[in-house]
Amino acid sequence: MAEITNKHVLTIGTGKKLYVDLAVNLARSFLHWHTNSSILFQLVTDQPELIPEDLNDKIQVINVKPGELGLGFSTKLHLDKLVSEGQTFFVDSDCLIFEPLDGLFERFKGHDVSVAGNYATEGEWFGDIRSICNKFNIPHLPQFNGGLYYLEKGDKATEVYTTARQLEKQYDEIGFVRLRDRPNDEVLMALALQLHGQTPVIDDGTIMSDPQACRGGYKLDVISGERWMINPDPPHPLHQSWYRFHKVSPAIVHFLGHYTQHYPYKKEVYRLRKSANRQLNILSELKALFIIQYPEQVKNSFKNLFRPVYHLLFGNRKIKRSERVIQ
Repeated sequence: MAEITNKHVLTIGTGKKLYVDLAVNLARSFLHWHTNSSILFQLVTDQPELIPEDLNDKIQVINVKPGELGLGFSTKLHLDKLVSEGQTFFVDSDCLIFEPLDGLFERFKGHDVSVAGNYATEGEWFGDIRSICNKFNIPHLPQFNGGLYYLEKGDKATEVYTTARQLEKQYDEIGFVRLRDRPNDEVLMALALQLHGQTPVIDDGTIMSDPQACRGGYKLDVISGERWMINPDPPHPLHQSWYRFHKVSPAIVHFLGHYTQHYPYKKEVYRLRKSANRQLNILSELKALFIIQYPEQVKNSFKNLFRPVYHLLFGNRKIKRSERVIQ
C-alpha cells in the first residue's frame, strides 16, 4: 500500500465499468508524473475487482457500496465525506494529468474549498445567473469546470457540501437547468461556495482546460508533457466567446462528454498503458499512429467531405444516446 500523506489526488469510478476504466487511465497519468512522489492517488469505487493488479501497491482504493454516493453528478456532492486529512484535489475520472501537481497544491493551499475559475454576474450557465444571484442576494457566482475541486478537510468543507446537498433538493425550484437529466454539481457547488464565502483560484489557463472550450484544435503528449489547446479568435466559427483564453497549456486536460472516444485521448491512454508496462518503444509508438490516430483522421476527413451529400440524400442521423446517461 502506498504511504499515506497529507496531499491527495482523489477520483471516483463508480456505476458503469466505463467510469472505472477512465479512473484507471487517470491514475496511470498521475503515476507517470509522480514517481516517488509523496502525493497519494486515491480511487473511490464500488467495483474494486476491475482495477488492474499492477496499480494495487501504487494507489489507495477506497471501497463504497453501489449507489452509496448517489447517481450521476451527485456523487461529487459527497467529497467532504471521502477526503483524508490535509489537502485533496478531486479530479474527474475523464481527465489526464500532464505535469507534476506540486505547484497546484501550493497555489490552492489555505482554501477550505475552492475551484479554478472566475466570477460571473450574468448570462446563461445551467440557468440564468443574474436571476439566481438576485434570488439569493449575492453579487455573483464562481464559474468553473467541475472536473476539479480542491478541499482541505474540516468543518468549513463539511458546511459547504452540506449546503450543496440541501440545494440539490431544490434544484428545479431554484431555476437551474439539468444536464443529462440530472442536477449539475457545478452550479450547486458554485452557489454553496458563494454562500459560504469561499473563493476560486482565478483561472489563468494553466490549471485545467478541455476540448470543448478549445475547439480550434489541440496537441497532446502525456508522456513528454507537451500540450497546447486553441480557442480560435473571432470571427472564426469555432470560437467560444465564453472562454477568455486563446492558447493554453493546462496541467490537467478534461476530456468531457464524447471526447474520450476521440483518438487524442485513446492514443494517450494506449501510450500510458505501454509506458506503465515498460513497453513503450518505436514499435508501440508506430502502432499508436497507424492503429489509433491515422484511421480516425482518415475517417473524419471522409465524413467531413461527404457529410453534405449524406444529409441531402438521407437527412440528419439520429443522435446516439450517450453511454454516460444514467438509466
